[in-house]
Amino acid sequence: MAKSSAPALSIPELIQKKRDGERLSTETIRTFVSGVVNGDMQDCQIGAMLMAIFQRGLDKTETVTLTDLMTQSGDVLSWPDEWRHLVVDKHSTGGVGDKISLPLVAALAACGLKVPMISGRGLGLTGGTLDKLESIPGYKVEQDKSDIIRMVTDIGCCIVGQTSRLVPADKKLYSIRDVTSTVDCIPLIGASIISKKAAESLSSLVLDVKFGRGALYKTPEGARELASELVSLGEGVGIRTTALLTCMDNVLGRTVGNALEVVESFDCLRGAGPSTLTELVTKLGGHLMVNAKQAANVEEGQKRIANSLENGEAMKKFAAMMKAQGVSPDTVAKLTKSHADTIAALPRAKFTRHLECMKPGYVTAIDAIVCADVSARLGAGRMKASDVVDPAVGLELYVDVGSSVKKGDRWMTIHYNNDPLSEDFVSRLQQALSVDAKEPKCTSLINCVITGKDVKQQNAV
Repeated sequence: MAKSSAPALSIPELIQKKRDGERLSTETIRTFVSGVVNGDMQDCQIGAMLMAIFQRGLDKTETVTLTDLMTQSGDVLSWPDEWRHLVVDKHSTGGVGDKISLPLVAALAACGLKVPMISGRGLGLTGGTLDKLESIPGYKVEQDKSDIIRMVTDIGCCIVGQTSRLVPADKKLYSIRDVTSTVDCIPLIGASIISKKAAESLSSLVLDVKFGRGALYKTPEGARELASELVSLGEGVGIRTTALLTCMDNVLGRTVGNALEVVESFDCLRGAGPSTLTELVTKLGGHLMVNAKQAANVEEGQKRIANSLENGEAMKKFAAMMKAQGVSPDTVAKLTKSHADTIAALPRAKFTRHLECMKPGYVTAIDAIVCADVSARLGAGRMKASDVVDPAVGLELYVDVGSSVKKGDRWMTIHYNNDPLSEDFVSRLQQALSVDAKEPKCTSLINCVITGKDVKQQNAV
């Protein structure tokens, strides 16, 4: 007589297994994910399971299984067979002044790649790509599956928000992780990031994993652990994945705040962006070009990305994307005309205040975390998800690390709407600028590159 299959675990039994450190089977994880999506699990039970995972962890097989089942919990995009190597995307762990996605997506599309970027909003000190784009009058980030497919087919790119049917398991889990202090858990971070990218049906993914004063991980060692997990997980679900560890001690570029960062993004699309921003856009793009088999090496890929910025082809793609996502032709024409016209077409704050250097020397640091916090408190960010973002406010810098300055030189303009401006904000920002008599040694923002091959060798040791 054949043995009957084991009865399905109840929700409390499922939580107990992980609480006690047991390994979860595929069916057990399937029960968990389906319970999250269909409402069989109460929020308190989901929170208990997340805490059990936070405390006990998941091994590689469990994490890959969780990621795959989260991906399959809703819609999955599909593409023509001839695009097999061409569908790519980028993800950043968040940074102060990080507007890389805007010029990068357009540059990749200009080089023949297909980029269905599904992005997020800012929370806390991390600026959101969707918030930046929504400072463009008329830009609609909410698009459905058919719209995404149409834009990627016709233009080569889009930047949209997560639809209600794309990885619904992640939407629910993320909201509960945020209120149960289980956000900082590498397997859960990895499953959240990679499941959304897997639902885009990517062939290649590049990750910008930040470390430093303005990042979640303060040291390269902490960021490397996350980067290795993400690369391993991406490769585990069939996506060729590369991670760059990049320093986030100082502001990336020269602006913090939504409309201000859009202006800088357009400067980059004109081939005139700040060197730090252009460096990361071209290097991240270069790695994707290689992984997509469109360049023989990273240097060739970088050159093609840089050329698309300099010759206007990336700007044309961004203009087409804006029109497809609701921006009027007149507004697009103004935004793409010149630096001054871009400024005039975007929201502007009522008030400005200039800060001056207190002594001569060389700029050795611009504290990213202070700039992010003050900018957020001016209204550029959210302290909680329900907060409304002010697109016009933020910070505009006129110096970089390594700049030579004289006493009295203007180094920052604060853009704000609530008068009077807090003198505490002014004082904190002045202290964020470090000036020394000795010129600092300026190095690349990129600490190291981690590939799937690197992770396989590491796991084999």
